[in-house]
Amino acid sequence: MKNIDSYIPSWFTNFVQWGNDLIWTQNLIFLLLLAGLFFTLSSRVVQLRWLPEMFRVIFEKPETLEDGKKGISSFQAFAISAASRVGTGNIAGVATAIVLGGPGAVFWMWVIAFIGAASAFFEATLAQVYKVKDKEGGFRGGPAYYIERGLGQKWLGVIFAILITVTFAFVFNTVQSNTIAASLNEQYEFSNVATGVILAIITALVIFGGVRSIATVSSFIVPIMAVGYIILVGYILFMNIDQVWPMIQNIIRSAFGLHPAFGGAIGFAVMQGIKRGLFSNEAGMGSAANAAATAAVSHPVKQGLIQALGVFFDTMIICTATAIMLLLYTDLQFGPTADQGVAVTQKALTNHVGDFGGIFLTIAVFMFAFSSIIGNYYYGQSNIEYLTKNKFVMFLFRLLVVGMVFIGSVVQVQTVWDTADLFMGLMAIINIVALFGLATVVFEVTKDYRAQRKRKLNPVFKIENINANFRNIEAWGNNPYNRDEKHSNQTETNKQATTLDKEPSEDHKDKEL
Repeated sequence: MKNIDSYIPSWFTNFVQWGNDLIWTQNLIFLLLLAGLFFTLSSRVVQLRWLPEMFRVIFEKPETLEDGKKGISSFQAFAISAASRVGTGNIAGVATAIVLGGPGAVFWMWVIAFIGAASAFFEATLAQVYKVKDKEGGFRGGPAYYIERGLGQKWLGVIFAILITVTFAFVFNTVQSNTIAASLNEQYEFSNVATGVILAIITALVIFGGVRSIATVSSFIVPIMAVGYIILVGYILFMNIDQVWPMIQNIIRSAFGLHPAFGGAIGFAVMQGIKRGLFSNEAGMGSAANAAATAAVSHPVKQGLIQALGVFFDTMIICTATAIMLLLYTDLQFGPTADQGVAVTQKALTNHVGDFGGIFLTIAVFMFAFSSIIGNYYYGQSNIEYLTKNKFVMFLFRLLVVGMVFIGSVVQVQTVWDTADLFMGLMAIINIVALFGLATVVFEVTKDYRAQRKRKLNPVFKIENINANFRNIEAWGNNPYNRDEKHSNQTETNKQATTLDKEPSEDHKDKEL
């Protein structure tokens, strides 16, 4: 695999490094923690109080659109965002964070995931409130849309749309295809060029099929790859059950600088854990909100809850699974000179389960990374549609995505990762500022959802019932879907009454929600 870092101008490399130092070292970590804590406390820890509600709504059937077709379901929207979230960050990113930051980086990944789930709730709820109808009869939206329609700042929405398109559709997809090619080459000495050609063809077939094609592929791949990965790590955990408690102690001690080997590295552990945690779960970055907007749900809060669950799924389950596998690997080395990324994960898995481990991880990397490619593409598509309605621009954009997937397979560029960190940080800053500005909208919409659940209804969002200054709302009204309002409400009331009769009392339920 050719390394072209030497061809990149030094001024650009220095600029990227300076930008990362400025954003990550001095500002963004504090801002992420502040935002996560604010949204967690102001929502009264929504990510814990409404955890049962998250599982209740994720498998709801989608609403019927005005053209009579079924919309994107909550689970399909969850799968699109999970497809983007669950990628090389869960395998290569976690490995790099642990090798460079020590075991304590895992703890800080958990922290940013827990408080970040509240940020994800806010951004996904806003994405639903301010979503618009797309040319396929469904919906699209995201930070660019709620920045313009909610805050009235179109120029800032345009900047965000450009950043997320370049970051996800181009830079991150280059990273994903690079990891796939590296894994296949290391395991089977498979040609990087052949990998690039195959990936480019498959990617083209999926992305030219539209958002429904992306949703279908994502909802198929994500559950299979996640379940298989978790089962394998569960086996490793069971075989090393006596090492579990020492491993947990090691993580906690290292996180607070109490471990002798990592006593002076607490700051680096925090930075690596938060940076790689954000890269993996995207909480507060605004990217997953683009997937959240596609769902045809009856109330915006439903998709907010599902995206909060997505953060837990990504970090608490998939990233933790990788961390367990690595920390139970007795030959794991730490420091900048040690093996990093997918290479160390592959060695750890092979050590645990033999040659099968290398084969399995190669397949897992392919599925994880490819699902991320199509999820990342959709984020770019949604924002290209925000910037322009020109069909030729969209066609050219798709060709560029396919081209970048191929390029990522045949070249190795560290600067790509650094540029991704820089753009990701800029996106997060813009999105968090927007979330603060629109927080009152989320408060009012959540209050409406809670009130309807208290009355044993399946919540339906109606603008006139919300005490907020809504403007430029396109996709919501008295009856945004092709539903028989009276029949729908009566049916859902009867259905929900049976379910809620088995739940805690109303007073207790109100406090719980």
